[in-house]
Amino acid sequence: MRNFSHQHNAGQLLPCPNPEILERMTFADLGLSEELLQSVEAAGYSEPTRIQEEAIPAVLMMKDIIGIAQTGTGKTASFVLPMIDVLASGRRRALMPRSLILEPTRELAAQVAENFEKYGKNHDLKMALLIGGVQMGDQVKALSDGVDVLIATPGRLMDLFERGKILLNGCELLVIDEADRMLDMGFIPDIEFICSKLPETRQTLLFSATMPPPIEKLTKKFLNNPKRIEVSRAASTNKDITAFKINVNSRQKRETLRWLLRHDHVETAIIFANRKTTVRELNKSLQRHGFSSGEIHGDMDQASRLQELARFKAGEINILVASDVAARGLDIKGVSHVFNFDTPWHPDDYVHRIGRTGRAGAKGRAFTFVAEEDAEAIANVEKLTGSKVPVFGKSDVRVELVEKSTEVKDEETPREEKRSRRRDEEAQAERPRREKQPRKERSEPRRSRRDDYDDEPVPAGEWNGPRPSFLDVSLG
Repeated sequence: MRNFSHQHNAGQLLPCPNPEILERMTFADLGLSEELLQSVEAAGYSEPTRIQEEAIPAVLMMKDIIGIAQTGTGKTASFVLPMIDVLASGRRRALMPRSLILEPTRELAAQVAENFEKYGKNHDLKMALLIGGVQMGDQVKALSDGVDVLIATPGRLMDLFERGKILLNGCELLVIDEADRMLDMGFIPDIEFICSKLPETRQTLLFSATMPPPIEKLTKKFLNNPKRIEVSRAASTNKDITAFKINVNSRQKRETLRWLLRHDHVETAIIFANRKTTVRELNKSLQRHGFSSGEIHGDMDQASRLQELARFKAGEINILVASDVAARGLDIKGVSHVFNFDTPWHPDDYVHRIGRTGRAGAKGRAFTFVAEEDAEAIANVEKLTGSKVPVFGKSDVRVELVEKSTEVKDEETPREEKRSRRRDEEAQAERPRREKQPRKERSEPRRSRRDDYDDEPVPAGEWNGPRPSFLDVSLG
């Protein structure tokens, strides 16, 4: 039997009120095996986050856990690391996974699998990934060979279970990750069914950024005397993220976005939109204006989505336009900015979206575009987080701005004025010709409504139309 005396001692240190002791805590203090510590060190980590400090010893002591943690807190490693040690001893059996991790999306499931590969390289553990969008044959074969860890989305798991391709009565440990997202996606009935097929004597870990009533009800039904770990107030935002809102006309969103991408010291950015069509159109627009961008949304097949994520992580592109399929849990290091091109419909999504930046102690900036029709949505966000999102103003601009002189050079003339002057000059030039060429096409083609959403690039410091007040000045 595993000796948990070390783990117990580490767990007893956690409630200590002295912050200096907590700051000095290392992964070695948490009771992890030497092999696992080597993997953690090789991955470049030395000090655990708060959720890891509290969760790892409790998981090693076989306790049920409710973990309430905002994004970017190291939540995934808080269950992956102790699971590797817990499963280090034991025997695999065909079609009967020893542990099960449920994730709401394919991307999250793939990311957890990456964590197991990274941290479990010194252990003889077999893992299978059970997700939609890929061939089922290989997944079934892996299950037939026996696996220690099964990472699955509820839909594909239910599909295989109903076909008799998997047995759940040998599962010793269940992880329900991103439970509130599961609720949003309608997976709670599936989770209840899956839990009913698992052994009653099991360890259950549930993690969620928020705890709405249906999730509380789920914990009371399926968890046994759980340890509740809350590392920050539910629905709070990360202190390392500087967030702003920009009141902008819907037709000026793209122009505003391009200005910020060029002038706010953006290294890498994720841009969220509410609709998949907006994601596609916005990515094409950014590419036309010279930005190195890609896209990820629910209409893409799994291989394409993973390929785009890999390009973004590798630095081949530095801007990723995404729908909310990518909003939760994706751990991409070094994202300097998040832009909410659309104010999210669900206020919880705001917390998860901006949580893609400011991760692991790094600083980040988040901008939310608020059109007239978004008034209710941003009010709901501010109600949920308990604080007003400040309006982006002159003092927040990261480049030097100077007032425009009264005598403006032609190249500094606002674009609409230049267009009007150009049209007048062209009209005068055309008058002598029109008698001879009455059917000649207009010198400037008629602009469609859609074109209004994607104007030509704006020279540095220029702006037109409804805009934030700080942009009435130009760059020095």
